[in-house]
Amino acid sequence: MITADEYKLRRERLFEKMENESMAILFSGVGKVASADENLPFEVNRNFYYLTGIDQEDSALILLKGSGEHKAYLFVSPFDPVKEKWYGKRLTEAEAADISGIHNILFSTALASRVEHLLSSGIGDLEPIRRVYLDLDREIKIADDTFTTDYKEQLKKLSNDVLISDIKQMILDLRYVKSEAEIEEYRLAVKYTAQGIRSVMAATKDGVHEYELANLFLKTINDASGYQGLSFPTIMASAAHSTILHYPTPLDTLHQGEVLLMDLGARNQYYCADVSRTVPIGGKFNDLQRKIYTIVLNCNKAVAKFACPGKTIKDLQAFTIEYLSSECVNAGLLVCKEDITKVYFHGVSHHIGLDTHDPHSKDKPLEPGCIISDEPGLYFADLGIGVRIEDDLLITEKGAEVLTQEIIKEVEDIEAFYAHVRR
Repeated sequence: MITADEYKLRRERLFEKMENESMAILFSGVGKVASADENLPFEVNRNFYYLTGIDQEDSALILLKGSGEHKAYLFVSPFDPVKEKWYGKRLTEAEAADISGIHNILFSTALASRVEHLLSSGIGDLEPIRRVYLDLDREIKIADDTFTTDYKEQLKKLSNDVLISDIKQMILDLRYVKSEAEIEEYRLAVKYTAQGIRSVMAATKDGVHEYELANLFLKTINDASGYQGLSFPTIMASAAHSTILHYPTPLDTLHQGEVLLMDLGARNQYYCADVSRTVPIGGKFNDLQRKIYTIVLNCNKAVAKFACPGKTIKDLQAFTIEYLSSECVNAGLLVCKEDITKVYFHGVSHHIGLDTHDPHSKDKPLEPGCIISDEPGLYFADLGIGVRIEDDLLITEKGAEVLTQEIIKEVEDIEAFYAHVRR
C-alpha cells in the first residue's frame, strides 16, 4: 500500500528539483467530451496522482518553494448536495488530507484567487515568485474549455515577469524507478491479470467469439480487483487477426486449428500490467505454429536474460532484431535477415507503471526498480499466424525478474493445460 508518507516523500524529491522562489501548479483534470453532452470516463492525470494519491476530478495541487520553506496546498471540490445526488460522494477535506498527507486543504473554487494572490504578494515574507511550473503535456484538460496550455497564457496576463516552465520531465524522472510499495501494487495487477488469462484460456474453443473472451477477461479481473478495470482495451485476435498489432474489432469466431493472440492487462491503483500470450484454439499447436512460437518464446527468454542495469530499451530492440532475423533464416521462414521487417515491426520493450507505456526515453540506461515489457513477436500474414509473448520485467541489481512468470507460456504447459480442461 502506498501511504501518505510516500506521497510526501515524492513531493519533497520534487521540491529538490524546483528552483527557489517558485510555484508548481498541477491539476487532476476533468472528463473530456465524447460526443454532444456525453463525457468520456474520467482518467486522473498520472503526474498529479503520483504526487497526491487523489483520484478525483477538478482537484489541484500547489507547491511553493521559498528560500527557507516548502508548502503544499491541495484543492478539492466543495460539498455540493445536488452534484452528489447525480455523481456520488466526493472526498471530504479530512479524507483528502489522510490520503495525500497534505494538511492545507482548500476548495477548488478558491484556486484562482489564491494563485493571483501568490503571484502578486509572493511567498512568506514577500519573497517573490519568479518561476511557475505547469505540466504542459498535450491535452491536459483542467476545465470545460481550458487546457494547461491555455492556463499558461492566463498566468502570463496575471504577471508579465514570471517565467513559466514545463515540470513534466521532472516528475517523470521521479517515476522512472519504482519504490518497493509501487512494486507490490504492480505484483497485484499481475496477479489479477494471471487470473483473467487463466479464465480466457479455459474458455478458448471452437465457436466462441473473440469478444466473449474479452468480456470474460474484464469480468474476471474486476471480480478479483474490486472493479479497477483494464490497463488498456483488450486485444483478442484469432487466426489472421493475430497478425494485426492492435486488432480493434473482436467480432470474429474462433476456429479449431488456428491461434489466438491475446494482449491484455489488469490495473491496480493505476499500476498497469501488460501481458501477451498466444495459444492454440484446438489445444495443440501444429508443426508450423510450434516452429514460429518456439522462436518467439526463446527470444522472449533471451531478452529477459539480456536485460539488466545499464542497458537501454534500444539495446534490447537491437538484440531482438538480430535474434529473430537469424532464427527465422535458420528455420527457413525468411530468405535473408533483412526481411525481418516484414514479420516483426514493433518495439520489444517499453517502460510500464502508472501508464501502460510510461513515457520514458528509450535511450536512458535501465536502473534497478524500472519495470519494462519483454514482447517479441512474429506475424506471418500470408500464413494467418501471429505470435507475441509478452512478460513484464523488474530490473534488479543483477539482471531482471520476470514478474509474470506464473502465466504459463511453454508449449508443453499450454498443451497440458488444454488437455486437463478438456478431460
